[in-house]
Amino acid sequence: MPTAKTTTKPPRGAKAALAASDPVLDLIEADLDALERGATAWAHVTLDQRARLMKALHTTVSAVAEEWADTASTSKGVEPGHPLRGEEWLSGPYAVLVAIDAYRATLEKLASGLSPLDGIKTDAAPGGRLRAHVFPQSPVDGLLLSGYTGEVWFEPGVTDDEARRAAGLAQLEPTASGGIGLVLGAGNVTSIPVLDVLYELLAHNRVSILKINPTQNALLSVFQRALAPLIEPGFLRIVTGGHDVGGALTANARIAHVHVTGAAATFDAIVWGPSTDSGTGGTAERRRRENRPLLKKPITAELGGVSPIIVVPGRWTKADLRFQAEHIATMRLQNSGHNCIAAQVVILSSDWPQREAFLGELRAAYDRAPERPVWYPRSEEKLDAAASAHPSARWNASRTRVIVEADAASATDLETTEYFSPVLGVVSLRGNGQEFLDAAVEHANDRLVGTLGANVLIDPATMDALGDGFEHAIAGLRYGTVAINAWTAFGFLTPTCTWGAFPGSTAADVQSGLGVVHNALLLDRVERSVVRGPFRPFPRSVPALLRPGTFSVLPKPPWFVTARTGATVSEGFTRFRMDGSWARLAGTLVQAFRA
Repeated sequence: MPTAKTTTKPPRGAKAALAASDPVLDLIEADLDALERGATAWAHVTLDQRARLMKALHTTVSAVAEEWADTASTSKGVEPGHPLRGEEWLSGPYAVLVAIDAYRATLEKLASGLSPLDGIKTDAAPGGRLRAHVFPQSPVDGLLLSGYTGEVWFEPGVTDDEARRAAGLAQLEPTASGGIGLVLGAGNVTSIPVLDVLYELLAHNRVSILKINPTQNALLSVFQRALAPLIEPGFLRIVTGGHDVGGALTANARIAHVHVTGAAATFDAIVWGPSTDSGTGGTAERRRRENRPLLKKPITAELGGVSPIIVVPGRWTKADLRFQAEHIATMRLQNSGHNCIAAQVVILSSDWPQREAFLGELRAAYDRAPERPVWYPRSEEKLDAAASAHPSARWNASRTRVIVEADAASATDLETTEYFSPVLGVVSLRGNGQEFLDAAVEHANDRLVGTLGANVLIDPATMDALGDGFEHAIAGLRYGTVAINAWTAFGFLTPTCTWGAFPGSTAADVQSGLGVVHNALLLDRVERSVVRGPFRPFPRSVPALLRPGTFSVLPKPPWFVTARTGATVSEGFTRFRMDGSWARLAGTLVQAFRA
């Protein structure tokens, strides 16, 4: 569908960013021409047609899923046969497939005149909040991930009627165009750029130009084929390149909005400019003080942070100590620690009688996790920096991961530096029960940088003893995702949950970012997501059979770095999402019981 070209020359900012690279600028302008036509076309695509588009995407993503997982694994130095290759199945094609299916269900409801919240239970959460129970939504979810639940908590004061009326976001006005957005893709987890593009399109009616991070260049062809149903009609273009290309796109007048997944320093460079005066009218700090951002268009961001694991003292069995130690090792070591949501600071009670026994299990779990490369740029220097700052730091045998036990006075770097590498800190506070939990919540809120996600481990008996005090403590955690006896990454993988920083950040103090993504129910005025998992795996979970949300049939979740069959099960779960073969799933579940 033809449309007028709004500019025939790159704007001054783009020209400056790319200097004399005219061929690159020409390609960018050609892509933007196609996207302008695509934005016009998208406004004429009905909700029914959008749901069918999700079905087409399911087919194309499934067709490249194996190549996707293999390419991503190999690019990170995880060779064929490695026990952790399953990570790339789950965090790549699996995450995208379940999101596509969830968006399709939302579009079908809207096309039928229903709210995306139709059929979903809501009830009260502490502090005058409404919450929606968004996972599981099907027997399949309940089978594959038994014992896990997900909730979305709305901002205080949102009523049930308001939440249901507003659900759908831009799809409530499908003919209103959001223009062209720029998605600056993450470099660590391969599903992130794709999920961000989907959210731009469906939450905002915004077509996108996606610049993939150079660490994911090997996946360019895979992404192009997986997303062909979006590329062909002009709803998406994918480009590669470094900071020069990103700068040219950010400055281009035809870009209406920017979304970035990365570090706070990257966000600040985009919004406030370089730290030194390079003809931009002052340093970034001066521009920030004077509220003179270089970026004149809206921006959203997911920027990570330092995530806590609050371990509430209780009476744990030896098996509990070992399982939860492996749980924490997974939170830190999945993807070699190169995750925005990798847990970094364990908060223990110095008064817990089992503290030393737990630390012994944690050290052992950290050591016995399979070896893999520390592959993300500059990660090795970050490991060295953490160890140098703490002479008592404990390296593993291959010197690829570090545990640091520090008192509150010497833990500043652990609590304010997102190491983005296998650095795990342990700090201790006084107290037991509610006293400890409240102190740990306050410590996490006030001392740790970022608001993306927090993890809480607590045995059922202690949770029962705390009663309402436990839920009020959870409400007091200022984090966008809170995981109870689960890892916050479960919230990332659950498309009906939201993903992003706790509300309240600003461009001048961005913390873990602005806005949310995923959110396949397209909910408005969301404050956080809360996910819950089983404290004990099968068969030790059997006594909790009648306790909702605590019984699990999984002996060990396949994403645990210590799961012996994790690679096979993760691939099997993904293939079931691809083709729905129950025969294949039966074999996968047998492997899950051998984890």
